[in-house]
Amino acid sequence: MTPIAGLAGNRGRNLVRIADRAPGGAELSVVLTNDADAPVLDAATERGIPTEVVEPEDGESRGNHERRLLDRLDEYDAELVCLDGYMRVLTEEFVDAAPPTFNIHPSLLPAFPGIDAHEQVLDADVDVTGCTVHLVTEEVDAGPIVTQEPVAVYTDDDSASLKERVLHEAEFAAYPRAVRLFAEGKLTIEGEGDEREVRVAGDRNGVFPTRRVRGTERTAELRYGENPHQSAALYADADTRASVVDAPQLNPGAKNLSYNNYNDADGALGLVREFDEPAAAVIKHTNPAGCATADTLAAAYEDALATDPMSAFGGIVALNRECDEATAERIVESFKEVVLAPGYTEDALVVLRGEDNLRVLDIEEFDSDPSPLVEKPLAGGRLIQERDEQAIAPEDLEIVTEREPTDAQLETICFAWWVIKHVKSNAIVFADGTETVGIGMGQVSRVDAVRLAAMKADEHAEGKSAAGAVMASDAFFPFPDGIEAAVDAGIEAVVQPGGSVNDDDVIAAADEAGIAMVHTGQRAFRHD
Repeated sequence: MTPIAGLAGNRGRNLVRIADRAPGGAELSVVLTNDADAPVLDAATERGIPTEVVEPEDGESRGNHERRLLDRLDEYDAELVCLDGYMRVLTEEFVDAAPPTFNIHPSLLPAFPGIDAHEQVLDADVDVTGCTVHLVTEEVDAGPIVTQEPVAVYTDDDSASLKERVLHEAEFAAYPRAVRLFAEGKLTIEGEGDEREVRVAGDRNGVFPTRRVRGTERTAELRYGENPHQSAALYADADTRASVVDAPQLNPGAKNLSYNNYNDADGALGLVREFDEPAAAVIKHTNPAGCATADTLAAAYEDALATDPMSAFGGIVALNRECDEATAERIVESFKEVVLAPGYTEDALVVLRGEDNLRVLDIEEFDSDPSPLVEKPLAGGRLIQERDEQAIAPEDLEIVTEREPTDAQLETICFAWWVIKHVKSNAIVFADGTETVGIGMGQVSRVDAVRLAAMKADEHAEGKSAAGAVMASDAFFPFPDGIEAAVDAGIEAVVQPGGSVNDDDVIAAADEAGIAMVHTGQRAFRHD
């Protein structure tokens, strides 16, 4: 526990937030104020925090008043002082005698110091402001910066709306962060007096830097979110590359894309980008309903669709080549929501534009590298990881069974592994050649995922069969039952990561059935 003291002159809303959050284990041990009527006193009392009122006496000098403040402060052994709306300039004597003292200012210092910061921001017509937590020095708003938080300035802002947003979006984030860094010992204050500097441990550039600041801009307000009762909007990163976010829509009469359309289209784009050969994928609810590569784009689409044409109804079609007329004609034979490709021939556009509600997206810069990082929002934060760029080749595989896979099976194994990276876990892919046969996705039991893929191959696939096919699993089989279910379906080769404590039993089941099995040594989970 790190004891800190608050020094406030009004409501002290930042101090109240720090008290409620206890960032880094910091505890507000006292709230001092120079105004007996300050609302912060009631807020502190409600939370059981001691309070001290040290009002200036008539004619009392600043120095004498601050010495009385310091005397009260000494009783609480505070390691840090946090100012919040304390509108008196502190003297050098106080700064030198008190523990390190933070203040927060409602702008991105050194821009717009002093009073009326919000009015200064609006008068300057800037589009970004924010707040700054800094170390207090005798010179107002000039101490070393501890942390900052940006906030957008909108054209319809006035000082009141800007003040409220800076408080909630910036100050409520930045001040607890600064206190947490101090309490966790990650903040170093070096030097003396005006020469002091603030250093944050580990604050270095890298793949996952200590601080991450990104600007985004709203590009569209969507009709609704995942469900009609949810509002939604689309925001674009400043460094957007080949993506569905800013892809031109080439069928002007069609509706705009929905939240789910964007989500599914992004998943479809990620899958077809895996392949150098002509490739097509049909996506439904962010999962592949089918995927294939072939000598022609039209053939690849037909093979992908045939995996599960029933589930493909109302799905997303992704192509990794310019869409030609032959492929377009096959796409419009059944209802699709969106088609995306790196360009279209004029004849293909004539066909596709004949469908009133088919959204046609042109993915420009298709060959550019996607962002190396992907992120998932959480309540109160986000997870960020490297994009799964793994790709396997036959020489990367460990053959673990008595029967070895054929060259043709090895080609299919690699194809199935590229596909399974884009299937929700627990994931199973049945494949034959370079086309999917059945896909089992999103099951909480791996053996159920095998059974689902077998059912899809048996009941939904057109002109395909699991007999003689290859099975890919995104993680190891914990028990032989998954292999036994695959053998019952007709599978003759399996690719999986390996690494289970029961690997020997699983391999023995494959040997007993006379099928081939290889290990990749790496899994391919996809959980969102």
